[in-house]
Amino acid sequence: MRNGLRMPLETWLTFFVASWLISLSPGPGALSCMAAGMRHGFRRAAWNILGLELGVILLVAIVAAGLGAALLASQLVFELIKWAGVAYLIWLGVSQWRAEPTPWVTVADASSTRQSLVIRAFLINASNPKGIVFMLAVLPQFIDPARPLWPQYLACLATLLLTDVVVMCGYTLLAARLLRALHSPVHLRAINRLFGGLFVGAGVLLASFRR
Repeated sequence: MRNGLRMPLETWLTFFVASWLISLSPGPGALSCMAAGMRHGFRRAAWNILGLELGVILLVAIVAAGLGAALLASQLVFELIKWAGVAYLIWLGVSQWRAEPTPWVTVADASSTRQSLVIRAFLINASNPKGIVFMLAVLPQFIDPARPLWPQYLACLATLLLTDVVVMCGYTLLAARLLRALHSPVHLRAINRLFGGLFVGAGVLLASFRR
């Protein structure tokens, strides 16, 4: 890394590897990418990826500003964030379950606007307390308090965004290509219900999460 980033090369390389492992770990974000890719195709679902990355930026900013520990120190705030995330994931699951089995090439409903895709994906990451806890546990391991903090956090954020965008694009593209081969309403309905069930399952897992 350049000196301007004030992060040793060895530290950055370690975080680079860790970022790939973080991004490849399946979770609500990956589910949303696959669901969006299968319903809207890759180009339109790219807005879903943008929303997810805005959520990552928010989580890193919260940790970098020192607000993460303060938020999680309050049991009430933690529970509010957690149950809001649970409710949102379950709502997404029910919506996906009930979605019409329509091929993405003909979908033009208002609920699938770019803004809607961005906001939905952003809320998936922003309402996940596991994300804050995870960032609090991981990021400080790569930050040298003797060096300027913000350049180090920016280097970590840029690295995490790079790897996450690549992985989420892979999930989305794979799902979009799979959908091209599916035309039967029976198959499309089964896929909608599969992802709907997975979203609800993710909500149930989040409900069981403890610090």
